[in-house]
Amino acid sequence: MKKKLLLLALLASGGLFAAIGIGITIGPPPPPPVAVAPPPLPGPGYTWINGYWYPVNGRYVWHQGYWTRPPYAGARWIGPRHDGGRYYDGYWDGDHGRREHDHHWDRDHDRDYHH
Repeated sequence: MKKKLLLLALLASGGLFAAIGIGITIGPPPPPPVAVAPPPLPGPGYTWINGYWYPVNGRYVWHQGYWTRPPYAGARWIGPRHDGGRYYDGYWDGDHGRREHDHHWDRDHDRDYHH
């Protein structure tokens, strides 16, 4: 009986904590800087990703446009967007499913056009 009461108390407290949340709204990103033509195509299979703003620690940071290879053949880039007070990250999508974009991955694996 004590185990059932303890389990019930834990479940009830989990439901209480799940209902509490804090959100921070930073509003829409600023307009993009003046667009410049992309550098030359580094090789076959690369896709140009236009520069975009993304939120970091309550402010927007500009991610320069860059050449990269899709995670799999046929994947297409769906750019980030701000809609209805909410920011949606960019991602890759296609026949093999959705792949989330990780900003550290590009930098750490040098996927930009330097290849």
